[in-house]
Amino acid sequence: MRIAGESGQASVELIGTLPALVLVALIGWQLLVAGQTAWLSANAARVAARAVAVGRDRDAAARSALPSSLARGMKVSNAGDGRVRVSVPVPLLLRRWRSPLSVSATAGLQ
Repeated sequence: MRIAGESGQASVELIGTLPALVLVALIGWQLLVAGQTAWLSANAARVAARAVAVGRDRDAAARSALPSSLARGMKVSNAGDGRVRVSVPVPLLLRRWRSPLSVSATAGLQ
């Protein structure tokens, strides 16, 4: 037997929690994008360090290791002792949107 005032209660609760679920999903996606950016910047730093070791252009090598959407904001610098630092801005939800944060990775050959 149903109580007359509770009809549609589950629908109301779902609509009330839906924005929170969407927010949690967006935060999770942003963390995944930031993690992938960190991984890609570390790979670009390793590629640039190998290029320096063999006398090639470090900027071109690092750029070739990144997708074009991430390579646009990339900065490459010397970290001393043949080490190379690559800094990449973290995309905000999508690769087109940039956040003010960036991820840096340093690599060198010994």
